[in-house]
Amino acid sequence: MATIGKRLASARETIDRDHLYTVDEAVKHVKANAKAKFDETIELAVNLGVDPRHADQMVRGVCELPNGTGRTVRVAVFAKGPKAEEAKKAGADVVGAEDLMEQVQGGNINFDKVIATPDMMPLVGRLGKVLGPRGMMPNPKVGTVTMDVTKAVAASKGGAVEFRVEKAGIVHAGVGKASFTEAQLVENVRALIGAIVKSKPSGAKGTYIRRIALSSTMGPGVKIDTSEASAA
Repeated sequence: MATIGKRLASARETIDRDHLYTVDEAVKHVKANAKAKFDETIELAVNLGVDPRHADQMVRGVCELPNGTGRTVRVAVFAKGPKAEEAKKAGADVVGAEDLMEQVQGGNINFDKVIATPDMMPLVGRLGKVLGPRGMMPNPKVGTVTMDVTKAVAASKGGAVEFRVEKAGIVHAGVGKASFTEAQLVENVRALIGAIVKSKPSGAKGTYIRRIALSSTMGPGVKIDTSEASAA
């Protein structure tokens, strides 16, 4: 059985594990307990009443956080000709076509997000086994397969967060850093919860938002009142 460190044990003592906090209260507790030597990521976990094995219960989308994610995102764009030049001007870190495909196949993946123009998808499709498991495969539903590469690159670097429900019915996503102000984190948390609520699939029955928890990378989770969070 794993032992709990003194810092984590001390942090847990400040939280009532059975109490449901408002978003503002949860952010305050989580931020106060983020005392690691690095800038911890603040993470949101939302347990949904869906079964993602059924197509009509899949939850997936993108949310542009008002205050960004706090992390530097390296973006790769699959494009040719004018669109490749557009991507470079927009600030993409890597731009290419066949050459970029060979780079990825060779294991050289020095980026965090992939965007592609529609005409490049037959090429990108060959990389499914490499990009898919990393959650990098471009998808039109989240705006990463598009002709508007300028907007897509800006969104990726500016704080757009992709979310997708896991097999257990849970959505995990980072909503900022411990160095953010409480107000910035509250705005980001509410924005992501709002995006998940709006993405409720047609096949979802019963209670959609079952549980919500907020935590930092090294800190304990804080339960959030789903009614308060969803309504706001």
